[in-house]
Amino acid sequence: MTLGPAVRSVLVRVPATSANLGPGFDTLGLALSLYDELVVTSTRGTGVEVNVTGVGAGEVPTDDSHLVVRAIAATYASVGRELPGLRLDARNAIPHGRGLGSSAAAIVAGIMAAKGLLEGDVAFTSAQLLAIATDLEGHPDNVAPALFGGLTIAWTTSSGPAHKRLLVHRGVSPVVFVPESTLSTKLARSLQPASVPHEDATFNVSRSALLVAALIQSPELLHAATEDRLHQSYRASAMPETDVLIRLLRDAGLAAVVSGAGPSLLVLGSDPAQRLFAAELVAEHGISEWNALMLAVDLKGATVVAHPVENSDFLGI
Repeated sequence: MTLGPAVRSVLVRVPATSANLGPGFDTLGLALSLYDELVVTSTRGTGVEVNVTGVGAGEVPTDDSHLVVRAIAATYASVGRELPGLRLDARNAIPHGRGLGSSAAAIVAGIMAAKGLLEGDVAFTSAQLLAIATDLEGHPDNVAPALFGGLTIAWTTSSGPAHKRLLVHRGVSPVVFVPESTLSTKLARSLQPASVPHEDATFNVSRSALLVAALIQSPELLHAATEDRLHQSYRASAMPETDVLIRLLRDAGLAAVVSGAGPSLLVLGSDPAQRLFAAELVAEHGISEWNALMLAVDLKGATVVAHPVENSDFLGI
């Protein structure tokens, strides 16, 4: 039987992200080569079926409250289209609650799935995608690199969020250290003061500008460029071992920062040997177990392609 136009399946791939990168609070973000993959299928019926394997299996909702489904629904609503029945099969690799953009990845996955399912009916601009994602996430620093890849600078204007994507120098070698413990982004943000000294703000402005130059042109400047006075010290009490390891790594000359809201930590090596050195130090001095992820910078961001439709009984074909 010929499938009607309402039945479509897409494969979505979304990278992990690390935001802030030290001084670039709520502004800078980096896409990393660790991915959630999802197959999303529209159906002729109503309702939602969610299947999750990997990270979050047995923990995240499997109904229409699932964040990917909510993002799909928001995207359909933004263009005045009625949400079809959905089947979502997710294979998750991005750790949850550890500062690697898992919520941003889920939001972007839903938006890209909706984009793919609506292809031929609705065309989305990059600005529209970023606006929907930012509205759902609350800030653009993680969703921008998840959408577009590479290093992104994100900011907000009176007409909505905006971004600039930059290519990272090929010598930059990221390694992320992921602990077993988690940390709520809401809690991390609550530890920051409402205002900071003028000299600290000036310090971070200079380091943020230097960090962009270091990442795209001069990796040898990464250690100096990743100094921060705006957020990491205030959040240290919520992740004491992260703070201890960052101090240790920085004292050894490595560009170590909190990844996003933490508690994972990111080291931006200026060559592959630096991240191996970082792994040795963490293994030697870490009190608990830390999973070292030797990653590359993702250059593509989120992708969506057509996928063969399966399980016709469920689809009502």
